[in-house]
Formats: sequence, structure tokens, C-alpha cells
Amino acid sequence: MKKQISVLTALLTAAAFAVTGCGAAGDNAAPSASSKAASQEVPEETEHSEAESTEAENTGAETGSEAVSEEEKEGSGASAVRVGSLKGPTSMGLAYLMETAKNGETANTYEFTMAGKADELVGNIANGSLDIALVPANVASVLYNKTQGQVKVIDINTLGVLYVVASDDSISTMEDLKGKTVYMTGKGTTPEFAMNYLLAENGLGSGDVTMEFKSEAAEVASILKEDPSAIGVLPQPFASAACMQNPELKTVMDLTEQWDLLNKEGKSRMVTGVTIVRTGFLEEHESAVEQFLKDHAESAEYTSAEPEKAAQLVADIGIVEKAAMAQKAMPLCNIVCITGEEMKQALSGYLEVLSGQDAKSIGGTLPGDDFYYLP
Repeated sequence: MKKQISVLTALLTAAAFAVTGCGAAGDNAAPSASSKAASQEVPEETEHSEAESTEAENTGAETGSEAVSEEEKEGSGASAVRVGSLKGPTSMGLAYLMETAKNGETANTYEFTMAGKADELVGNIANGSLDIALVPANVASVLYNKTQGQVKVIDINTLGVLYVVASDDSISTMEDLKGKTVYMTGKGTTPEFAMNYLLAENGLGSGDVTMEFKSEAAEVASILKEDPSAIGVLPQPFASAACMQNPELKTVMDLTEQWDLLNKEGKSRMVTGVTIVRTGFLEEHESAVEQFLKDHAESAEYTSAEPEKAAQLVADIGIVEKAAMAQKAMPLCNIVCITGEEMKQALSGYLEVLSGQDAKSIGGTLPGDDFYYLP
């Protein structure tokens, strides 16, 4: 049995690397001093290829308090819900829940783990060490396919976080990129697939825009700092960090908005992160999962309703080093909690686009209807 889990974990780890860009070309190159400095100020989740393995951090709360009665906790149906997330935008949306859980103000009892790389969460979901995990959207599909349906997606937690960053604010549409070179990360992974889709749907061929791939988002930011005429595609919060470090730079285009312009009927959304649950845990503790969804929705809403307080929580937890950077980046991270049919339509459409680019990126085939939790 242990051998089977090890083999499965190895397969899923390889898939996670393939779809998030970890271990992409150039991974062995030593980053420059400026790249290292920049990377220390932003979380690793959205760096794609540059994220280095870190020890998972226990950030959660395990005990009850006077704020929520023991009867309410028992009614949730689970002694402790073990939740894993990545150090980045998906964890930003959990920050308020982490805080209220620590203070014993939630009906569920939670144990939170924050990891630096997707494969850490994948392995822990596969071996049952986690009940719920917030992972890249296509990693969820890969995991579903590799485990024959042993996970379900329960919400979308983050829409697109990719932005075009440049000093030239005349760039406002995909057509404006024609004849230009764009620096970005994620060759052979979702950032490249998203760009290819957006360019093609806007009538641009492979020769119209040159995509120059780098191994680290910090490397792209360094190029933008050194060359005022350069154009980059960066994920949040790297895009905001680059603009804070160089006042001449600005986020000139939101690729999520560009995606939505092509899908005005909502058939597809650009999805960065989703929340998955082990099917076995859902079957045994559905009330606890339902309570988590309520808590998650409240926590995500808090990031927009109380940006200053939420930014301080994000900094205190260690997702972003400085609260000021968190406050600037969070509104651009598209933190949400989308569930039900809306989730299914948005996510299935996104996975279909990725499948058209490279079926391996979603695990070889589109997930079945049972992938989507529709209470």
C-alpha cells in the first residue's frame, strides 16, 4: 500500500511540476542578486518555475473557545478539518479564517498548513494527511484523473492573477502587443497556454508576438527595471512589487479581463486556484465541508471589505513580507469564493481551453461531472 501511495505521489508531483512550471527550463541557473532580493518580498505560489521547496508551516488553530459553543463544533461533524494552501493569493483569501479559527470563533475546528509548492499539497491530499487543499486549477484536474475521482472541487478561490506590466500605457489590448517581445515565466505551463489562447482569439499568430521565457518572475521584474521599454507578463503580487520598485512601470493590462471579453456569457473564466476536498472526507463530513464553504466565502469577502486589516493579517501570517505590498496586490489578485453551477461552468470552460493546448496539463482528459461538488 505504501508503495502504491509513493508511486501515486511521484506521478502527481511530476504533474504538478509540469502544470505550474516548477522545474522548467532554466531552473538550474543561479538567479541574479537583484532577482534574489525581489523574490524575498513576494510569495512563491505564483512564481511558477522559481518556487523553491520550503517546509510547510502550521499556521492554524486547533482549540475551541468561548465564542463558539462545543455543541456547535460537534454539529459540524469533524473533530478537525485539515486545510492546506499555497503561500500566495489563495492563502490571502484564507487569512481572516485562519485568524478567526485561531481565536476559536468558528464552528469547525481547523488545522491550517501553508506550503511553498503545489506538490507538497498534492502528496498530502493523496496520502490522506489533508482533507481540503487550495491548489492550481489544473492540478486539481490532474489529481482527479490520477486518483480515479478521489477528489472533488468545491470552489474557485482565485481567478486570474496575470498582468501585462510596462511603462508604455498605450498598451491596453492584446492587439497592442503585435510586433513586440513579451518577457514572462511558465513555458509549457498554464501562463503560456493562457497567452496562446488570448493571442489566437484576438487574431494574432505565433509570429506576431515574441514570448521570451525566463525561469523566475523576479528575473522578469529585473529586466523591466533595467529596460524601460520592455514588456512583461507577471503574476500578482510580483506585478505590484515590480511597480512599487520602479515608479515608471504600471499594470497596463489585466489578462483576466481580456479573457472575460472573449467569454461574455460566462462560459469560461481564467481560473488560478480552486479548493478541493478528498471524496472520502466529503462523504463522511459533508456538514463540515459546507461550513468550510461558508467560512471561506466570509474570509474572501473580508479581503475586499477590510483591505487594510486583511493586508496586516496577510503580512502577520507571512504570505507577503510587508502589509503595504499586500494591500496593493490583494485587489488585483481576484480573490473569490465561487461555488455551485457558476463554479462548474467557469472551471470546466477553462479546463477545456487548457486541454486544447495540452491535454497532459489537465491529466489527459477532462474531468467528469462528479468532479464538481454541486450541493
